[in-house]
Amino acid sequence: MWRDSVIKIADDMAGLSCSIIPAHPWVYGLGQSADSGGYLSPANALGYLAGKLATSSGSGDIIVMMIAENTHDGFMKALNGLAMVFPAPAFTQVSRMAAAAAELSTVKMQLPSKSSSLPVAAPLSVATNRLAVNAQRVAAAQLAAAVSTTTEGLKKQIAEFVQARAGLLSSVSQSLEDLKGARAKAWSFSYTGNHRMAAIELLKDIPQATAVHTAAMMFIGDSLADLGKMINEPDRTTRA
Repeated sequence: MWRDSVIKIADDMAGLSCSIIPAHPWVYGLGQSADSGGYLSPANALGYLAGKLATSSGSGDIIVMMIAENTHDGFMKALNGLAMVFPAPAFTQVSRMAAAAAELSTVKMQLPSKSSSLPVAAPLSVATNRLAVNAQRVAAAQLAAAVSTTTEGLKKQIAEFVQARAGLLSSVSQSLEDLKGARAKAWSFSYTGNHRMAAIELLKDIPQATAVHTAAMMFIGDSLADLGKMINEPDRTTRA
């Protein structure tokens, strides 16, 4: 059954193992690629995923998360929001590809600059240069450590370490709380049972059927209860 959902991190999630199948415009033979980006309808995306299920004789839990929008800007906004809350490789990869396609389209429409001024200065960073700089920093740190061998020096270093560790733990804790507060809108499908029956249900009442920008990810496993904790169903009127 399809649901208009809000995806967010749950407090008591645990690790899980599952099969993952993505469907997006850059899957070979699935979508249509153009200068302005990739195009794929929900029907074609879900038809592809249903085909994968139809070849399986297994059973278990199936969850699908899908972004489907009519405009590229709306697609990017929804996709970036989902990738922030749930940075699965397929979502982050599609986000980068869609952004790159949009940037390429913009660049093609721009005329070459006729300015004769020099480019703005920027830091030079290449592998060998970074290696040399890092080696110098290590040598300086080793020299500083060798000098600070007095009892007072060691006490000071330990105190600084404890303070830095406390700051790091506080930062990690705050980042986790920020992540828990993040929300993303998506369409979700959940089913438990025979994979072939799930393929049939997946194609019923397809949401956003007229959308032209679609990215979906299907999760298949014996139990996806912990992943399901991320899926929440708000009042439908709250969806933009």
